[in-house]
Parts: sequence; structure tokens; C-alpha cells
Amino acid sequence: MGGSEPMLRRKRRLSSSRTPKMARDEHVLAWADADGGGPVVATSHGLFLPGRATRLGWHEIHKAAWSGRQLTITPSILLRDDDAGYAVTADGEPEAFALKDPGDVPHEIRQRVTKSVAYTALHPVPGGPAVRVVGRRVPGVNGVTWAVRYEDGSDGSDADVREVTAALVELGQRELH
Repeated sequence: MGGSEPMLRRKRRLSSSRTPKMARDEHVLAWADADGGGPVVATSHGLFLPGRATRLGWHEIHKAAWSGRQLTITPSILLRDDDAGYAVTADGEPEAFALKDPGDVPHEIRQRVTKSVAYTALHPVPGGPAVRVVGRRVPGVNGVTWAVRYEDGSDGSDADVREVTAALVELGQRELH
């Protein structure tokens, strides 16, 4: 073997005793042990995190940050489903994990979360400041699901704000198609 040939990296296998319960069509993409906890497991459908009983779907992750050793995930929390066909969400409490040997986990998370976003736009709303309208691809769901997240200082319960928000979601749906 010459020095110029690329090294092939063997994919690490997660033992069956540590593999989370997954959907039939779901498979492990990458995993890494978290300090003081179990593994962080990236799958074709989402992310299993230590201390969580269920998977976070890629569409349920608002933010993911990698510092070189620490992974911080900010999940989305559902506040309500609106009658106009979109969910109203907010940022959940960020969850941080120090990864011993991250391997491809940060890359897979970034790629999958980014790929799940079909549409995103920030718009001002009455009374200020803004609402983010997001269309996300969800594994196993045909089409795009829609959600909004009001910025701090926006009153998502105000009738005028809700009317403008519904129109902005419709605008996003038209722009996407």
C-alpha cells in the first residue's frame, strides 16, 4: 500500500444490547458514547439521546451545536396544533453531551437536520417582533409538515398575530410548491 491511498474507515458497530428499539425501516447511521451516560445514536429517522425514553425525529430538533467535544441539542416542544394546519412550537431545554469518540455523529446530525428543512423564513408580526415559519420533511410522512416558532416578545395567542401567521404559512406552502 502506498502512502497516497485513502484509508478506509471501518464503521463501528453498536452492540445489539445497546441498540435502541427502532422502527422496521430505521437503521443506525452513527453512534458515540456520551460521558456518564449511554450512547448517542443517529438513525435514519432521528436521534436517540441518553436519558430520553424516545427518539427525537430530525424534524423535532430546532438546533444542534458541536464544539469539538460537546454536542448540544435543542429540541422542539409542541405548544399546540393550530386549526390552520400547522404546529406552534418553542425551543425545549438544551441537552448537552460530551462525546468520548464522536466519529461521524456530528456530521450525521448536521446533515440530517439540515436535510429535514424544506422551507424556513422569518417574518415580522403585529406587536412584534417575528415568527419563524418552517416546513420540515418527516421520515414516513408524504409531503412537508408545517410549524411556527414565535420569537421572544411575540404574542402567538393574539387573534391578529394568528391571522397573519396562517397567511404566512400559506405563503410558504405556495412558495415551496
